[in-house]
This record gives sequence, structure tokens and C-alpha cells, in this order.
Amino acid sequence: MAEIISHRVQATGTEKLRGHLAMIIFAALIAGSFSLGRLALPYVDPAPLNAARYLIAVAILGGYTFGLRRHKLVWPVASWRYAILGGLMAFYFVSMFVALTMTSPISTSAVFTLTPLMTAVFGLLIVGQTFGLLVVLSLIIAAAGSIWVVFGGDIDALLGFKIGQGEMIFFAGCVAHAIFAPLLRKFNRGETQAYATFFILFGTGAWITLYGLPGILSTNWLALPLLVWAVIGYLAIFTGVVTFMLLQYASLRLPSAKVLSYGYLVPSFVIIYEGLSGNGWVTASVAAGALVTALGLVVLYFAPDQ
Repeated sequence: MAEIISHRVQATGTEKLRGHLAMIIFAALIAGSFSLGRLALPYVDPAPLNAARYLIAVAILGGYTFGLRRHKLVWPVASWRYAILGGLMAFYFVSMFVALTMTSPISTSAVFTLTPLMTAVFGLLIVGQTFGLLVVLSLIIAAAGSIWVVFGGDIDALLGFKIGQGEMIFFAGCVAHAIFAPLLRKFNRGETQAYATFFILFGTGAWITLYGLPGILSTNWLALPLLVWAVIGYLAIFTGVVTFMLLQYASLRLPSAKVLSYGYLVPSFVIIYEGLSGNGWVTASVAAGALVTALGLVVLYFAPDQ
């Protein structure tokens, strides 16, 4: 795996293209966590579920980084960086699963569409990333299409959206997620991608374990059904190790506003997954909303970095 470049280095056109492709894959993998994560919640609480996924993720990435890659296992310089980054992601993931016990995936997806715009604001405040009118317009277009998809092309459902406790909890988690991307760029000191991702995962897992220790100890792990372990495995590998590395890769090559704008693709990927799994395809109206989101992201791709 290639060395991560410092945020002070101007990314080439090829590196930027790879950053965009990384975030498309990121969105596809994240979409799976919304549906699969809800399947496990009747059998295990959010904190133990996330603690298990991060224990597995840290073990896998640790074996790769310090075994196969033969990195020297040394405590990182300014380790407080990883405590902050890990804390932000721990808060986001726990808030998501707690919210899913209180509200629907549709509502949480609607709240998630606020993340890219918040990321743009924090990118300006934290690392001074500016963005032009074209970027703002493309984000708004993509957000509009995404929200239309989330509410199934039903204007009555959109107008009837209510903000409850679950939505408020997940909104706080989305704020943490929005801060995470620009901080990745600010905190980078040239560590390799595998090394930095390992300690971010370690920090995230440590915070989740501290938060959910009573629930972890009281969970009957041997009695959990195979479905739960399958979900934990997916979350550990694909939305643990892989998505962290993709997000870190893209965050050092693209402005923060562009990075998390790909979160707008999550509902569209959910549509595809649901259709392929035999749960039915959406109406033409909803598909049109997905197309609007894609067009907004195409405009964003060609918008100049500022």
C-alpha cells in the first residue's frame, strides 16, 4: 500500500481521480451497514456490537501492518491525535446504532444527508478549505436528489418528517463525522496509510469499549446467532478497515466538502441492494431522484478545488 502524502502536497489529477473512486466504493460499503446493522440489533446492543467489530478490525489491520508490512510497532508521535479521531468516529457509530433502535433507517438516512454540507463548513473552519459557488450548488443538487430518494419520492412523507430523539442523537453523531474528515488532513504527519488507520481504529475501539463495558461483559457471546457474527464480520472488515482507509486516502487528496458528498450516494446504493436481493425495485420517481444525485456529484467532480 502506498505511502500517504502529507496534506501540504498538491495532489495530482490521477490522485484526485483515485480519491473520487475511493469515495464511491466508500458509499457502497456504508450503504450495507445501514441494512445489515439493523438485522443484528434485536440480538445485541449497539456498544457490544461495535466493540466486537473494532476488536476484529484492529486484529486484522494489526496483523497486516506489523506482520505482513513489517512496520515497527511503536507508539505514534502526538498520540492525542488518534484519541481525538477515534473518539469522533466512536461517537458517530454508537449514535447511529442507538438511533436505529429508536427510529427508522429512512429517518437516519435523511439526517445523514446533512453531513457533506457540515463537512464543508468544518473544512473551512479547521483547515481553511474554501469552496466556490459551483461546489455549493452541486452539494445542494445532490442533497435534494438524495432526500427525494430517502423519502421514496413521496412529498407527503417528506413534509411529514418529524425530528425525534433518535434523529437528534444521530445528528450529533453526524456532526462528529463531519469534523473527522478535515481533522484527518490537519493531523496528518506523513505516516503510512496502514499505520495511521490502525491507530485510528484502535482509538475508536478503545472509546467504544470504555463506553459499553457493562454491556460487553453482560453479553452472552456464545449464544449469539450466526447472523450477528456475519454482520459483525462485515462491519469489521468492510465498514471498519476498508472504509477507514478509503476515507483517509480521499481526505488527503480532495477537499473535505467533496469527500463526504459521496455520502449522498448511500440511499441509491441501498436501492440497488434491495432490488438485487428481491425486495423490489423503486418507482421511476425515486430513480429520478437517484439520477439527480449522481448528476450533482458529476458537477462536483469537475468543480475546481479551492
